[in-house]
Amino acid sequence: MKIINFLRIISIISYLLIILMGQMIGIPFIFWLLFTLFDFGTIDQLFAIIGISGILINLTKLKNLVLMTILSFFMMLSPIIFKMIQIPIELFDYLVFKLPLSVFIIGYVALIILNARKEKVHSHNTSKLQ
Repeated sequence: MKIINFLRIISIISYLLIILMGQMIGIPFIFWLLFTLFDFGTIDQLFAIIGISGILINLTKLKNLVLMTILSFFMMLSPIIFKMIQIPIELFDYLVFKLPLSVFIIGYVALIILNARKEKVHSHNTSKLQ
């Protein structure tokens, strides 16, 4: 159980610390999500809402359900993928983007796998009791 919480925290922190380079400076992804959330009438706003909703799922009681963990992962990944479609992929070739993104993806996939194993063991033990 502790490893699941550790993976969740590390994954979300690395997600929030992904750096998006602008014309002058880079900004952490969380700032892009928050600023874009209030950029009314754009498609970016929709993806910011989806990304923040994915983060918020991790704060609910449903966070340990495998389906919700997978849904949260794809919701959090969608604004990044959308950004990578909008802008030439060559502009994302820097370490402060690739490293946190890699940690997020690897950590969250591991979290999904551990949640699935835990859910399988729990359902197996419950069926034995009946």
